[in-house]
Amino acid sequence: MRRRVVVTGYGMITPLGRSTEESFDNCTRGRSGIDYISSFDVTGLPCQVGGEVRDEWLNAGEAHLDARILKYSSRGLRMIALAAREAASQANLDAISQRERIGVSLGTFGEPPALEDVACLHRFYDSRCGWDLEGLMLQGGPPSFHFFRRKPDVTSSGLARLFDCRGVNYTTASTCAAGAQAIGEAVGLIRAGKCDVMVAGGCEATLNFTGFIGFVLLKALAERYTMPRSASRPFDRKRNGFVMSEGAAVVILEELGHAQRRGAPVLGEILGYGASSDAYRITDSHPQGEGTEIAIRAALADACLQPEDVEYINAHGTSTVKNDSAESAAIKRVFGERSKDLPVSSNKSMLGHSIAASGAIELVLTLVGMNRSIILPTINYEFPDPKCDLWLVPNEAIHSEHRIALSNSFGFGGQNACLCVGKGESEG
Repeated sequence: MRRRVVVTGYGMITPLGRSTEESFDNCTRGRSGIDYISSFDVTGLPCQVGGEVRDEWLNAGEAHLDARILKYSSRGLRMIALAAREAASQANLDAISQRERIGVSLGTFGEPPALEDVACLHRFYDSRCGWDLEGLMLQGGPPSFHFFRRKPDVTSSGLARLFDCRGVNYTTASTCAAGAQAIGEAVGLIRAGKCDVMVAGGCEATLNFTGFIGFVLLKALAERYTMPRSASRPFDRKRNGFVMSEGAAVVILEELGHAQRRGAPVLGEILGYGASSDAYRITDSHPQGEGTEIAIRAALADACLQPEDVEYINAHGTSTVKNDSAESAAIKRVFGERSKDLPVSSNKSMLGHSIAASGAIELVLTLVGMNRSIILPTINYEFPDPKCDLWLVPNEAIHSEHRIALSNSFGFGGQNACLCVGKGESEG
């Protein structure tokens, strides 16, 4: 009998809300968090839209951060600190006395350099004399903490300090699969008895010029849209690229007996986790979704379930031509004829693609929807694609009781993760 892992708290911040409740409510209404980018100049760029988290939400949350942590706090750390505080409050994390049995596992990239920092650095370089290190250190160069906070592990370390988590501390940087993989690996640590509780999730704050321009040059972003809210259109025949966004989500994972003994709410259970690699290309996934299929089947096997047990799939659904068709092909191979009657939807139609945070955000939305018998929609679905002939829950949420679901996350370089989740016993 292996240890069962349940969710006792969750929290998030997204372009559609500063909390789980606000984000889920707006998703239920089919609203979009995509708008014209305001945080940096996009003049002349073929894509000018994104999913930005409001600065006032982050500024309001700074009052709860230790001043010493603020010194090196990245935007990503500020976001995930808010999400974690919501989750920790729900799980009553402070009441646990054995802090060495609480670990942290996060999916994140760190923070790309701001253009201002790059420009400032070049003031202290001369091609004939090299770098003026004294000037850089003493005459107005970027503060050293600006460089330090770009390290991916700073976020997980900062979160451990904020919530006094003295157990294992992991950072996963597997692009778009990172948040889901961080959660899946955290489940393994609890099952192995290395921790009783894990603070797990993902955050993404790369929506600045240096983080954005790479995807522009790769032609991966949506370039044809009539208005921002319609730019992200997963599985739709007129999709033409993803919409980059930001956000964070955290789940408190806990061994079932540990949660029950302290009276923590059981909001869901992580039944299975599957991961794989396409071993194909660094810039895209396998066109037939072979790695995707491996991850889905592995998650079902880990959960000791059959394809017919699944009642909903929260798809990766990025709105790129190749990814959506590959994911559809993999789903059809796993579920056969039943794939046409199995509800599938993509939260990215409303939130955009928050890269390392997306898997964690989508898992939380899946859990909340399961507890409330709501399946969120795929908005902007207007023109069916014969390659994506699934039941894609178009444009409006539906009320449907479901107890077992999959949440898919597939990375830009072929990293794949799938989480199989079950309905919780309580929501409070």
